[in-house]
Amino acid sequence: MKISAILALVLVEVAFAQDAPYDVFPNAQPPYYRVRYDASPNEGELQLAVQYTIWIPPNVKTLRGVVVHQHGCGEGSCKSGLTGAFDLHWQALAAKHDCALLSPVYEQPQNADCQLWCDPRNGSDATFQKALADLGEASHHPELETLPWALWGHSGGATWVGGMTLLHPDRVAAAWLRSGVPLVVARPDRPSAKTVDLPDEPLPVPMMLNLGTKEGVTVTDGRFSGLWPTVQRFFKPLRERGGLIGIAIDPLTGHECGNQRYLAIPWFDACLELRLPAKSGEPLRSIPNEQTWLAAVRETTAMPEASFNGDREASVWLPNQQVAEAWMQYVSDTKVADSSPPPPPTNIKSSGGKLTWDAAADLESGIAYFIIERGGKELGKVPPSPKNPYGRPLFQGLLYSDTPTQPLVRMQFSLDEKSPASGDYRVISVNSAGLRSSGAE
Repeated sequence: MKISAILALVLVEVAFAQDAPYDVFPNAQPPYYRVRYDASPNEGELQLAVQYTIWIPPNVKTLRGVVVHQHGCGEGSCKSGLTGAFDLHWQALAAKHDCALLSPVYEQPQNADCQLWCDPRNGSDATFQKALADLGEASHHPELETLPWALWGHSGGATWVGGMTLLHPDRVAAAWLRSGVPLVVARPDRPSAKTVDLPDEPLPVPMMLNLGTKEGVTVTDGRFSGLWPTVQRFFKPLRERGGLIGIAIDPLTGHECGNQRYLAIPWFDACLELRLPAKSGEPLRSIPNEQTWLAAVRETTAMPEASFNGDREASVWLPNQQVAEAWMQYVSDTKVADSSPPPPPTNIKSSGGKLTWDAAADLESGIAYFIIERGGKELGKVPPSPKNPYGRPLFQGLLYSDTPTQPLVRMQFSLDEKSPASGDYRVISVNSAGLRSSGAE
């Protein structure tokens, strides 16, 4: 790494030590890298400080894309982004496709206008692209500057994702918008929000608009009840023009993310498989029509495009049968099925009265907890009681904006004083669908 890059990273750590409340965050040691930029006083540039943390899959020589996990508006949501790049489940998606996982954090004071960053035209687009170049230098992956993006966003983050997709359709492989969309019709109650122009030609980027039923679908009053009409205004013209866009209504939630990752990650998996070029640096591929499934927006049944008799210009677009089956389950009760066990833990070590290990998350269902055994007898679980107030219990926990809780949970288990320092210890991963891995020793 160049001296300038090392100094920049040191300055980042110093700056964070001085800037509450964004001064508590996981350390960014390789394979993690972090850059931070101060707010700009110049008109048209980003007027909020921002940091970007990226995870690079180990042993990947050349990256093929960047998965971006973008938080929502408000101080609490912004702070939740501090752990986004450390999410094992999203890392599993990124690693499968040789992609980096990037989590931005806009240091927005609680009462500041969210449009300062969630409208990319206010400087966040340019700063994001600068960060990719700087992170590419720091991580020795200069290709980061030009790679395609898979964009996920919540609330104001979804507004940003939609805006970036319309601004850069040639760079976006796929886009998931949870509980937010860009404005296509001006709203008097949001005078600071600028509307966006939709393209006349079909948008080639697969997009999914995901919201909770309590955001105006079946609950039509309250803070977020205006979202459903806004989503429809964004969806309708894009779909009528042949856009590859769908809607997934969460039947259980309001503005919180709930269990959406169990549809979002398989959806991204399918889209990246179809869109990413075989060789890094080549253009994104178009999605073929042969595998497409369609569904009516408010229904729970999807079918192959050739069998669909409804209004195609108002239908939900789905990339293939596997995703369609997950969508049908998700919009019914969010209990997306999984039949494949998680990968087993690796690198089991016993030292200093503690058992430690490494583990990759199951692509479909993440990690709920670990079972520790010795001699065929269960010694305990990590964590003993996994929690998640917004959906399925998870090993890393889950915040409102779909990121792990702090401090990050470690893969370790305290051994009893009577337990031998070494022996036939086994660690078993259990995913959020209840499936167990084979044990690692």
